[in-house]
Amino acid sequence: MSAAPGEWDAGTYQRISVPHEEWAEAVLARLPLSGEETVLDAGCGTGRVTRMLIERLPRGRVIGVDGSAAMVDKVRELLRPQDEAFVADLTELELPRPVDTIVSSAVFHWIPDHETLFRRMRACLEPGGRLAAQCGGVGNVERVAGVARELAAGEPYAEYFAGYEEHRFYADPEGTERRLRDAGFTEARAWLQPWEVVPPEPEAFLRTLILKPQLEHLPAEVGDRFLGDVLAEVGAPLRLDYVRLNIEAVAA
Repeated sequence: MSAAPGEWDAGTYQRISVPHEEWAEAVLARLPLSGEETVLDAGCGTGRVTRMLIERLPRGRVIGVDGSAAMVDKVRELLRPQDEAFVADLTELELPRPVDTIVSSAVFHWIPDHETLFRRMRACLEPGGRLAAQCGGVGNVERVAGVARELAAGEPYAEYFAGYEEHRFYADPEGTERRLRDAGFTEARAWLQPWEVVPPEPEAFLRTLILKPQLEHLPAEVGDRFLGDVLAEVGAPLRLDYVRLNIEAVAA
Protein backbone atom coordinates (compact mmCIF):
# COMPACT_ATOMS: atom_id res chain seq x y z
CA MET A 1 0.00 0.00 0.00
CA SER A 2 1.21 3.47 -0.82
CA ALA A 3 2.42 5.69 2.00
CA ALA A 4 2.50 8.87 -0.05
CA PRO A 5 0.75 11.73 1.77
CA GLY A 6 -2.79 12.53 0.70
CA GLU A 7 -4.70 15.52 1.99
CA TRP A 8 -3.23 17.55 4.83
CA ASP A 9 -4.66 19.18 7.96
CA ALA A 10 -3.84 22.68 6.73
CA GLY A 11 -4.79 24.44 9.97
CA THR A 12 -2.61 22.28 12.22
CA TYR A 13 0.18 22.31 9.66
CA GLN A 14 0.20 26.10 9.65
CA ARG A 15 0.30 26.25 13.45
CA ILE A 16 3.13 23.79 14.08
CA SER A 17 5.36 24.12 11.03
CA VAL A 18 7.43 27.03 12.34
CA PRO A 19 10.74 25.32 11.39
CA HIS A 20 9.56 25.29 7.79
CA GLU A 21 9.47 29.10 7.84
CA GLU A 22 13.06 29.23 9.08
CA TRP A 23 14.15 26.83 6.33
CA ALA A 24 12.32 28.89 3.72
CA GLU A 25 13.95 32.11 4.90
CA ALA A 26 17.35 30.46 4.51
CA VAL A 27 16.52 29.45 0.92
CA LEU A 28 15.28 32.91 -0.06
CA ALA A 29 18.26 34.60 1.60
CA ARG A 30 20.56 33.11 -1.01
CA LEU A 31 18.28 33.87 -3.98
CA PRO A 32 18.78 37.14 -5.88
CA LEU A 33 15.45 38.67 -6.95
CA SER A 34 14.89 42.07 -8.56
CA GLY A 35 11.20 42.18 -7.60
CA GLU A 36 9.83 41.78 -11.12
CA GLU A 37 10.20 38.03 -11.68
CA THR A 38 7.56 35.34 -12.06
CA VAL A 39 8.34 32.71 -9.43
CA LEU A 40 6.88 29.25 -8.97
CA ASP A 41 6.42 28.12 -5.37
CA ALA A 42 6.68 24.36 -5.94
CA GLY A 43 4.77 22.68 -3.11
CA CYS A 44 3.40 25.87 -1.59
CA GLY A 45 1.80 24.26 1.48
CA THR A 46 -0.15 26.81 3.54
CA GLY A 47 1.70 29.72 1.96
CA ARG A 48 4.62 30.54 4.25
CA VAL A 49 6.99 30.75 1.27
CA THR A 50 4.30 32.27 -0.94
CA ARG A 51 3.86 35.15 1.50
CA MET A 52 7.62 35.80 1.59
CA LEU A 53 7.77 35.77 -2.20
CA ILE A 54 4.88 38.22 -2.52
CA GLU A 55 6.75 40.61 -0.22
CA ARG A 56 9.89 40.32 -2.36
CA LEU A 57 8.07 40.60 -5.70
CA PRO A 58 6.11 43.89 -5.59
CA ARG A 59 6.12 44.10 -9.39
CA GLY A 60 6.32 40.37 -10.02
CA ARG A 61 4.04 37.35 -9.89
CA VAL A 62 3.84 34.22 -7.74
CA ILE A 63 2.42 30.88 -8.85
CA GLY A 64 1.70 28.47 -6.00
CA VAL A 65 1.30 24.76 -6.72
CA ASP A 66 0.55 21.97 -4.26
CA GLY A 67 -0.90 18.47 -4.35
CA SER A 68 -3.32 19.25 -1.50
CA ALA A 69 -6.54 21.14 -2.18
CA ALA A 70 -6.73 22.20 1.49
CA MET A 71 -3.28 23.76 1.25
CA VAL A 72 -4.11 25.59 -1.98
CA ASP A 73 -7.32 26.98 -0.47
CA LYS A 74 -5.22 28.41 2.37
CA VAL A 75 -2.70 29.94 -0.05
CA ARG A 76 -5.39 31.65 -2.12
CA GLU A 77 -6.22 33.83 0.88
CA LEU A 78 -2.80 35.51 0.48
CA LEU A 79 -2.75 36.15 -3.25
CA ARG A 80 -2.87 39.41 -5.17
CA PRO A 81 -4.80 39.73 -8.44
CA GLN A 82 -1.70 38.89 -10.51
CA ASP A 83 -0.86 35.75 -8.51
CA GLU A 84 -2.43 32.30 -8.73
CA ALA A 85 -2.45 28.93 -7.00
CA PHE A 86 -3.70 25.55 -8.13
CA VAL A 87 -3.56 21.83 -7.34
CA ALA A 88 -1.09 19.73 -9.31
CA ASP A 89 1.36 16.86 -9.03
CA LEU A 90 4.85 18.35 -9.44
CA THR A 91 6.01 15.34 -11.48
CA GLU A 92 3.28 16.12 -14.04
CA LEU A 93 3.30 19.92 -13.83
CA GLU A 94 2.89 21.92 -17.04
CA LEU A 95 2.72 25.71 -17.17
CA PRO A 96 1.40 27.85 -20.04
CA ARG A 97 4.64 29.85 -19.95
CA PRO A 98 7.96 29.13 -18.25
CA VAL A 99 8.86 31.06 -15.11
CA ASP A 100 12.03 32.92 -14.12
CA THR A 101 12.63 31.11 -10.83
CA ILE A 102 11.44 28.06 -8.91
CA VAL A 103 11.53 27.94 -5.12
CA SER A 104 10.68 24.89 -3.03
CA SER A 105 10.94 24.30 0.71
CA ALA A 106 10.42 21.00 2.59
CA VAL A 107 8.68 19.31 -0.35
CA PHE A 108 10.94 17.31 -2.66
CA HIS A 109 11.54 14.46 -0.18
CA TRP A 110 7.84 13.57 -0.49
CA ILE A 111 8.46 12.76 -4.18
CA PRO A 112 10.45 9.53 -4.70
CA ASP A 113 11.08 10.06 -8.43
CA HIS A 114 13.59 12.91 -8.47
CA GLU A 115 14.58 12.19 -12.07
CA THR A 116 11.08 13.00 -13.31
CA LEU A 117 10.67 15.82 -10.78
CA PHE A 118 13.80 17.64 -11.94
CA ARG A 119 12.88 17.21 -15.61
CA ARG A 120 9.51 18.83 -14.94
CA MET A 121 11.14 21.65 -12.98
CA ARG A 122 13.54 22.27 -15.87
CA ALA A 123 10.64 22.33 -18.35
CA CYS A 124 8.91 24.99 -16.23
CA LEU A 125 11.94 27.33 -16.28
CA GLU A 126 13.19 29.82 -18.81
CA PRO A 127 16.77 29.14 -19.99
CA GLY A 128 18.99 30.71 -17.38
CA GLY A 129 16.24 30.47 -14.76
CA ARG A 130 17.17 29.42 -11.25
CA LEU A 131 16.02 26.56 -9.04
CA ALA A 132 16.49 27.12 -5.29
CA ALA A 133 15.20 24.38 -3.03
CA GLN A 134 15.61 22.59 0.25
CA CYS A 135 14.18 19.31 1.49
CA GLY A 136 14.99 16.40 3.75
CA GLY A 137 18.36 14.81 2.94
CA VAL A 138 20.00 11.51 3.73
CA GLY A 139 19.86 10.84 7.48
CA ASN A 140 16.89 13.14 8.05
CA VAL A 141 15.04 12.54 11.38
CA GLU A 142 16.73 9.16 11.53
CA ARG A 143 16.36 8.65 15.28
CA VAL A 144 12.55 8.92 15.24
CA ALA A 145 12.34 7.09 11.90
CA GLY A 146 14.41 4.24 13.30
CA VAL A 147 12.21 3.93 16.39
CA ALA A 148 9.10 3.90 14.17
CA ARG A 149 10.55 1.19 11.92
CA GLU A 150 11.49 -0.98 14.89
CA LEU A 151 8.05 -0.67 16.46
CA ALA A 152 6.32 -1.31 13.13
CA ALA A 153 8.23 -4.58 12.73
CA GLY A 154 7.11 -5.93 16.12
CA GLU A 155 3.87 -6.79 17.84
CA PRO A 156 1.16 -5.62 17.82
CA TYR A 157 1.91 -3.54 14.71
CA ALA A 158 3.60 -5.92 12.26
CA GLU A 159 0.35 -7.26 10.80
CA TYR A 160 -0.92 -3.74 10.13
CA PHE A 161 2.28 -2.71 8.36
CA ALA A 162 2.31 -5.73 6.02
CA GLY A 163 2.64 -4.26 2.53
CA TYR A 164 3.48 -0.80 3.81
CA GLU A 165 5.79 1.13 1.49
CA GLU A 166 7.56 4.33 2.56
CA HIS A 167 7.47 6.98 -0.18
CA ARG A 168 9.76 9.60 1.32
CA PHE A 169 13.13 9.88 -0.39
CA TYR A 170 16.01 11.46 1.49
CA ALA A 171 18.60 11.96 -1.24
CA ASP A 172 22.34 12.56 -0.99
CA PRO A 173 24.11 15.58 -2.55
CA GLU A 174 26.11 13.65 -5.15
CA GLY A 175 23.09 11.83 -6.57
CA THR A 176 21.08 15.05 -6.53
CA GLU A 177 23.69 16.97 -8.53
CA ARG A 178 23.85 14.15 -11.08
CA ARG A 179 20.06 14.05 -11.47
CA LEU A 180 19.95 17.83 -11.91
CA ARG A 181 22.57 17.74 -14.66
CA ASP A 182 20.78 14.84 -16.37
CA ALA A 183 17.55 16.87 -16.28
CA GLY A 184 19.10 19.84 -18.10
CA PHE A 185 20.51 22.01 -15.32
CA THR A 186 23.96 23.54 -15.09
CA GLU A 187 25.80 24.94 -12.06
CA ALA A 188 24.10 22.19 -10.06
CA ARG A 189 25.07 22.28 -6.40
CA ALA A 190 23.68 20.33 -3.43
CA TRP A 191 24.84 20.08 0.17
CA LEU A 192 23.61 18.81 3.54
CA GLN A 193 22.92 20.94 6.60
CA PRO A 194 22.09 19.54 10.08
CA TRP A 195 19.24 21.44 11.75
CA GLU A 196 17.95 20.29 15.13
CA VAL A 197 14.32 21.02 15.96
CA VAL A 198 12.63 20.74 19.37
CA PRO A 199 8.90 21.12 18.62
CA PRO A 200 6.74 22.69 21.37
CA GLU A 201 3.85 20.34 20.47
CA PRO A 202 5.56 16.94 20.05
CA GLU A 203 2.43 14.85 19.57
CA ALA A 204 0.86 17.19 17.01
CA PHE A 205 4.20 17.58 15.21
CA LEU A 206 4.71 13.83 14.82
CA ARG A 207 1.07 13.21 13.91
CA THR A 208 0.85 15.97 11.30
CA LEU A 209 4.35 15.76 9.80
CA ILE A 210 6.85 13.03 10.70
CA LEU A 211 4.53 10.04 11.15
CA LYS A 212 1.72 11.16 8.84
CA PRO A 213 2.15 8.32 6.28
CA GLN A 214 2.34 5.62 8.97
CA LEU A 215 -0.67 6.92 10.87
CA GLU A 216 -2.74 7.18 7.69
CA HIS A 217 -1.93 3.51 7.07
CA LEU A 218 -3.27 2.39 10.48
CA PRO A 219 -6.77 2.25 11.96
CA ALA A 220 -7.29 5.32 14.13
CA GLU A 221 -7.11 3.56 17.50
CA VAL A 222 -4.03 1.58 16.48
CA GLY A 223 -2.43 4.75 15.14
CA ASP A 224 -2.98 6.56 18.43
CA ARG A 225 -1.25 3.73 20.29
CA PHE A 226 1.60 3.65 17.78
CA LEU A 227 2.14 7.40 18.13
CA GLY A 228 2.18 7.09 21.92
CA ASP A 229 4.69 4.26 21.78
CA VAL A 230 7.01 6.25 19.50
CA LEU A 231 6.86 9.25 21.84
CA ALA A 232 7.54 7.08 24.86
CA GLU A 233 10.52 5.40 23.19
CA VAL A 234 12.23 8.60 22.01
CA GLY A 235 11.61 10.35 25.34
CA ALA A 236 11.20 14.01 26.24
CA PRO A 237 12.02 16.58 25.17
CA LEU A 238 11.55 15.48 21.57
CA ARG A 239 14.72 16.41 19.67
CA LEU A 240 14.47 15.90 15.92
CA ASP A 241 17.74 15.48 14.03
CA TYR A 242 16.69 17.13 10.79
CA VAL A 243 19.15 17.11 7.89
CA ARG A 244 18.34 19.57 5.12
CA LEU A 245 19.39 18.95 1.53
CA ASN A 246 20.03 22.36 -0.06
CA ILE A 247 19.74 22.58 -3.87
CA GLU A 248 20.79 25.27 -6.34
CA ALA A 249 20.84 24.97 -10.11
CA VAL A 250 20.49 27.00 -13.33
CA ALA A 251 18.40 25.89 -16.32
CA ALA A 252 20.63 25.28 -19.36
